[in-house]
Amino acid sequence: MGGLLEGKKVLVTGVLDRRSIAYSVARLAQEQGAEITLSGFGRARRLTERTARRLDPEPPILELDVNKPEDIEAVAEDLGERWGELDGIVHAIAFAPEDALGGNFLSAQWPSVATALQTSAYSLKALSVGLADILSSGASVVGLDFDARVAWPAYDWMGVAKAALESTSRYLARDLGERGIRVNLVSAGPIKTLAAKGISGFEEIEGEWTRQAPLGWNTTDPEPVGRAVVSLLSDWWPSTTGELIHVDGGYHAMGAPIR
Repeated sequence: MGGLLEGKKVLVTGVLDRRSIAYSVARLAQEQGAEITLSGFGRARRLTERTARRLDPEPPILELDVNKPEDIEAVAEDLGERWGELDGIVHAIAFAPEDALGGNFLSAQWPSVATALQTSAYSLKALSVGLADILSSGASVVGLDFDARVAWPAYDWMGVAKAALESTSRYLARDLGERGIRVNLVSAGPIKTLAAKGISGFEEIEGEWTRQAPLGWNTTDPEPVGRAVVSLLSDWWPSTTGELIHVDGGYHAMGAPIR
């Protein structure tokens, strides 16, 4: 199927390298006819710029630290002048300081927890509302999630932040629905991204999927997740909002493994 996003204008955040789920989204969105813009900031922007050269056409990159209201305002102004309207936002942004991960749940202090919650959850609201005036009727906001129903090894306060992200998406769906804007999340199985490599104990989570997902799970292939995101950006889900779509090989539907 081709042309799923023909004529659509989409902002894709979170592209770092080719292992990024967001990179897969960006590549597939272009293949399906979308015109895209990427975002990056600080030292990580150099990674985004390098990876953007692999896309055809090479998309522009806007400076965007989602914790800075002035950056969001500047992006809204730029995209408004560039495109007039925006049809989609891909929220692929998450961060927790090292002392809020890797078994540090009980010892983590509020400043680190606050950073995790603001960057990984509140930013979905900040970005969606900050760009709401240029979002077209029928626009789609899609965020990347990791199932927050249970406590995972090493995930700690990022798990709490993901639970907050899930709740945030539902309230956004409620309040932006009257404008025709859909807000959904895709809950991905573990992928060996650059961010995941920084989580001590990630291999414990990864191993569970290998053993338990009924469809199997390839931790080095983000494309199944990218396809789901692109689908949600399209017009094929006109009445779906506030939803959490699992793309995890079916792991989420299984009971606890028998040891």
